[in-house]
Amino acid sequence: MNYKSVSDLSSDILQNIHRFPRDIDLIVGVPRSGLLVANLIALILNLQITDVDGLLSDHIISSGATKTRYLGGGIRHISECKKILVVEDTVYTGASLLSAKKRIEASHLSCEVLYFAAYVFPGKESLVDLYLQSLSGPRVFEWNLFHSGIIENSCVDIDGVLCVDPTEDENDDGERYRYFLEHAVPKIIPTRRIKCIVSSRLEKYRAETEKWLEKNHISYDKLFLLDSTAEERRTKGLHAVYKAEIYKQSNCNLFIESAASQAIRIHNDTGKPVYCIENNLLYDGDVPNRNLPGNAPPRKKKLRGFFAKSPVLKKIYRRIKKR
Repeated sequence: MNYKSVSDLSSDILQNIHRFPRDIDLIVGVPRSGLLVANLIALILNLQITDVDGLLSDHIISSGATKTRYLGGGIRHISECKKILVVEDTVYTGASLLSAKKRIEASHLSCEVLYFAAYVFPGKESLVDLYLQSLSGPRVFEWNLFHSGIIENSCVDIDGVLCVDPTEDENDDGERYRYFLEHAVPKIIPTRRIKCIVSSRLEKYRAETEKWLEKNHISYDKLFLLDSTAEERRTKGLHAVYKAEIYKQSNCNLFIESAASQAIRIHNDTGKPVYCIENNLLYDGDVPNRNLPGNAPPRKKKLRGFFAKSPVLKKIYRRIKKR
């Protein structure tokens, strides 16, 4: 699974900034995600920006004091532009970019128009004049993860993802916890239907959980809760084990987990991709695990001082340590 965070996007743009034409007068973002990419490019190149509607209505978004070209007047009207760059975050089917291109071509602008996408699906490269990477599917982008089709085939945690985590005082397995369940502050509300909601909340709190999900207009196919007790869950550390088992048995392609420690365990137990809210990482394959806490080999203690200066004493010291 190919994952890109906003940090990845910014880095990819910066690493390829030398490929952008230097005679561009204006950056045009294709709403909505294209505006994120357009802003990053415009800030790095110190250029003015607008969206497609602004381009067609002769409206350029005002810039701050760091826009040094304003010292010479800058671009005030679209008619002053000789070359513009229309920006999209990704091209998969190409529908949104082609729609924007059709509108722009129909306006008969007098300037040269170039088209750019940060990430294109293999085979769609010809739809743009410039792109950063060809990225095959399945693809996951931080900026639209919870509103993309992948949610419809994902397992999603509740606490720390859909709502805030309970505090220590609220997590008493009693009346304060029930109050939390009914009034938990929403965090991220997906606009797509979730395949499976998988939580280590106890089964006895199903009614309160279902009520909260309905109140916050979260749609889903299945809700899995842990049929155990708070004591057993805590002493046996069932949180990640339970989630991993549900994920393993499902046909879902992604698990979205709040805590890094659980995300790592779920990924290791299932071998399937897990996205973690806490550190904004996608655990998929062996690559992310190389730098995880606890995975580094134990460090060998160095001999210091008097022992370190004598080869003979080094041998004696090591023999003693082996006993």
